[in-house]
Amino acid sequence: MLYGISAAATALLLTALLAAALRAPARRLRLVERRRQRDVPLSGGVAVVLVTGLVVGTGEWLGVAPPDDGTLGVLVAAGAVALLGLADDVWRLRRRVLVAGTGVAAACVVPYGETGVGTGLLAVVWVVAVVFGLRGLDHADGLAGTAGLVAAFGVAACAAVEVMDGVAGLMSVLAAALTGFLLHNWHPARVALGSCGSMSAGFVIAVGAVYARAGFGVVESAGVLFALTALAGADAVLVLGTRRLGGRGLLRSGPDHLAHRLRRLGLTAPGASLLLGAGALSGTVVGVLAHAGLIGAGALWWVAGGALVMVFALSRVPVYGPRRSVSQQVNAPLRVRNG
Repeated sequence: MLYGISAAATALLLTALLAAALRAPARRLRLVERRRQRDVPLSGGVAVVLVTGLVVGTGEWLGVAPPDDGTLGVLVAAGAVALLGLADDVWRLRRRVLVAGTGVAAACVVPYGETGVGTGLLAVVWVVAVVFGLRGLDHADGLAGTAGLVAAFGVAACAAVEVMDGVAGLMSVLAAALTGFLLHNWHPARVALGSCGSMSAGFVIAVGAVYARAGFGVVESAGVLFALTALAGADAVLVLGTRRLGGRGLLRSGPDHLAHRLRRLGLTAPGASLLLGAGALSGTVVGVLAHAGLIGAGALWWVAGGALVMVFALSRVPVYGPRRSVSQQVNAPLRVRNG
């Protein structure tokens, strides 16, 4: 208990300090993201990754950390995903490269002995989906950090129920690091996670959830895993679904995420993040209670139903402008100049 409290407090403080200290170097290296007409340094992700690894690794080295139940392997694989994400922040890698690299990292740490090969491969696919779901939430101030924080606490609780102290400790440290990051990422954001931070955090959360659910039934586990990460899943379903129906490229970016649509309805940036964070917390609480056996598995259907209702309702919010022909695009500047 004492180690957990001190480790979490250290992670929170160090992340807040390091994220601020790395802002200037990130700007000089052009490691920034254009957000609402301003450049936001991507130092937050680097700080979260470094501090999480440092705190957990130091605890292992000093012999005060909980017994290792796969956490070191997860950290190493997450470090590889973080490097892949950092390369994407710098050079904008192709999406297939990111998917392949994340899939390989996940395949190396999934506990096949407890899940079986078939279920283990499904877990790899789910880990990749969560990683890119959380990455997609990093477009809005405070949203990815809030979603990651809530999910990390949920997975920590599930791991604690299974007496997996190593996984629970890792999730607690990650949650604390994300809290320190949020001190700088709340609107108006001064730092962002970038692919480095969002992909590695999503990877640790997803793999930790797989560890906690290993050995349980596949169908119920799918419900619990979705509940723990419902916000990222709902956002991905909304974006991919509306782009598909709208005839747009699935990988083409646009203002069509959950937060964008809530802003269209009149919510402020902090208001949208708080509302979505509250929804994520509700789903996570249901997932933890279902995992612990305190409520029936049927409650997980309410989470899925609520997510689908939200996706359907917000899909009706118009976010795509009318497509313009080539001649309209060419003549548009002339019309502007002529008033």
